[in-house]
Amino acid sequence: MAVAYPPFLVPETHATVESPTLMVSSTAPPPRPSATLTQDDLKKIAAYKAVEHVKSGMVLGLGTGSTAKHAVDRIAQLLQQGKLKDIVGIPTSTITHEQAVRLGIPLSDLDSHPVVDLAIDGADEVDPGLNLVKGRGGSLLREKMVESASKKFIVIVDESKLVKHVGGSRLAMPVEVIPFCWNHSLKRLVALFAYAGCVGELRKSGDGGKAYVTDNGNYIIDLYFERDIGDLNKANDAILRLPGIVDHGMFIGLATSVIVAGVDGITVKTKVGNELKVDSFCYNDLRNGF
Repeated sequence: MAVAYPPFLVPETHATVESPTLMVSSTAPPPRPSATLTQDDLKKIAAYKAVEHVKSGMVLGLGTGSTAKHAVDRIAQLLQQGKLKDIVGIPTSTITHEQAVRLGIPLSDLDSHPVVDLAIDGADEVDPGLNLVKGRGGSLLREKMVESASKKFIVIVDESKLVKHVGGSRLAMPVEVIPFCWNHSLKRLVALFAYAGCVGELRKSGDGGKAYVTDNGNYIIDLYFERDIGDLNKANDAILRLPGIVDHGMFIGLATSVIVAGVDGITVKTKVGNELKVDSFCYNDLRNGF
């Protein structure tokens, strides 16, 4: 069942196919909406668009973060309205678990449902090939477990998250590590990417400067890159070969679609074989309807 997204979105018939390594605009941008959209508005628009793909009877991966929160809220709303039925959610963090319980979404886990029909989640970075950086909110391991088990993984972002290459924002690329000798792990990680001008630091919580602890009882080392790290698969292998590393925030080749909400409209990028299909949507009749 298709689910209506916010009423100011009207689909346009613009569609192109492009190489994952080169993003090309297919049309001139539509006129800007008459009202100013906040970043949170854009996140909500992307989330509503993604929930269009939710159908009754699905097992859903419920993402974590400020954008995914809107998708979880919307799914709960549609369940309460009777427009969706027999949904089972698999949360990717304790925060999302608590949100879903509060909203009355039935929950399970990967042990009971090892195949997920659809996962919807945000991202901290999206590169031209739909590779992601996730985990700045600290939930990267559970997110990757659920989303790698999903038949379809829709990423929802605002346009500020688009980068030319992974690490291109020069913000954190997180790595989850066991607490034992974490400083040793930090030094080895930084050394791996010295060619990219890498620096790293242990993530701290707001509680008196103590180490941030993930839902899994681990620490996070945040890496920052001055330059492109190059081949992501080689970077992935190099990180995971280090003893003490649990996982990292690069989600390579997992996203099937990315929904990007910008001030001029929505762009939906979908993998079609080795190419990307791009669909454009404009804003029309903007009003407070979401």
